Amino acid sequence: MEWFESGWGLSLVVFLPLIGAVVLLAIPKAEEETQKWTALLFAGASFVLSVLLVFRFDFGEAGMQLGTNVDWITAINSSFHIGVDGISLPLVVLSTFITLLSIIYSWEHWPEPHNPKAFLILILILATGMAGTFVALDLILFFVFFEVVLLPMYFMIGIWGDRDEITIPVFNITTQMRLYASIKFFLFTLFGSAFMLLGFLVLYFKGGRTFDMLELASNGAEGLLGSGLAVWVFAALFLGFAVKVPMFPLHTWLPDAHTAAPTVGSVLLAAILLKLGTYAFVRIAIPILPEQSQNWAPVIAILAVIGIIYASLACLAQTDMKRLIAFSSVGHMGFVMLGIATMTPIGINAAIIGMVAHGVITGLLFFLAGSMSHRYHTREMARLGGNQTLMPIMGAILGFTAMASLGLPGLAGFWGEFMALLAAFSPAAGLSTTLFRTLMVIGAVGTVLAAGYLLWMLQKVNFGEPKDEWAGHEFHDVDIFEKMAWVPMIIAVIAIGIFPRLVFGATNDSVIDLVAKAFGG
Repeated sequence: MEWFESGWGLSLVVFLPLIGAVVLLAIPKAEEETQKWTALLFAGASFVLSVLLVFRFDFGEAGMQLGTNVDWITAINSSFHIGVDGISLPLVVLSTFITLLSIIYSWEHWPEPHNPKAFLILILILATGMAGTFVALDLILFFVFFEVVLLPMYFMIGIWGDRDEITIPVFNITTQMRLYASIKFFLFTLFGSAFMLLGFLVLYFKGGRTFDMLELASNGAEGLLGSGLAVWVFAALFLGFAVKVPMFPLHTWLPDAHTAAPTVGSVLLAAILLKLGTYAFVRIAIPILPEQSQNWAPVIAILAVIGIIYASLACLAQTDMKRLIAFSSVGHMGFVMLGIATMTPIGINAAIIGMVAHGVITGLLFFLAGSMSHRYHTREMARLGGNQTLMPIMGAILGFTAMASLGLPGLAGFWGEFMALLAAFSPAAGLSTTLFRTLMVIGAVGTVLAAGYLLWMLQKVNFGEPKDEWAGHEFHDVDIFEKMAWVPMIIAVIAIGIFPRLVFGATNDSVIDLVAKAFGG
């Protein structure tokens, strides 16, 4: 398979879904079965190729592999430069994996208004944007892929989202939740992206007239900027990336977006889109601006831990199951950012396995919340009691996934949280050990609070007797399409929990190389 080495394999992983979206445009709207099989074919082919990438990947090599670098926009010295290393490879596989399972789940679970063709096209465009972000090695190319995901998710929320009416207190305006959440999502992410693009432009003009990430890192772009300008460039990048994570206090769009989004939209948003910001910190901020990354590390760590505690307390105050899961994502991403802020190989490894684990676990939680909402026509946890009696299989999967989310040893969620706290005990040289150890203790309290709100959710939803309002109702348990989408995720949670080397085997050498080049050892 020499075409893998030439970059064709990686290019197909990224662009096959987009080709599938174009093909779907040509299929008549009435031919739903053809549309579904076409989307499944292209998403499945992208996933299979991403798995083949794993087998072609040289795990003994820390640098970029299986990519290509060709001229794209010569006027500004921007190229189509893509590649994968041990840091990006697990995230590429995760994005194609979740996309495929989302299409399988959607097979008989379409949101209203019923328009499978448009919905599948948006999923496939999202797939290209997500995978492309993880392989881009040119800042302009990265920005294009980073922004490609914005419009499909905006339309997913705005068209197929929650139609409940809400009142916006500040403006005293009553509108539908989907419209409010979609506009808020769009404005927040566009705001962050504007600052990120400004940062990229300064790097270009002051860093050697190149957008190539590897060149900017190796040429010492930070030294060319000077410390006075570098701090502002990092601040601009920080805003762009932190909104996407999202970090406290830039997180407020996330609970609304998750609550309003259709089930598959919530899954893709939680499982993949939140990782674009955390990945950008590792791929762009640390290699290109290592000194500023270290200077900002205490701020990032403090905000990360505030996010952990704040999100946990917010979860305890929720009555809506989906909104609780949404706030939990803010906390889990806090652990990812705490790991990154330590600037150590252990911490960055923790961040990457935390991203993968969160993608699978929280994605599954949103699938479950969506399916339960479809059956009960409510997400109010007070009304969902006794679910274990009414739907025992779904109740058991919910219990399993909650245990994984709270970081039970032996399941995937454990490694990211445990290692992030471990890394905080011994941060990189130059960082305050006292500060980070204090944050470690506070973060550990966050794990206890996470156990509290997840067990509380289980108690409210699964346990007890079914409410009187469900007397006489027939609830069908997990259907075949749900099983096909969820069983691979359950297997992944167990496999990564027992064999974390499935992720660390890819990431460790690349992370050590990244830290060594950025900080000199």
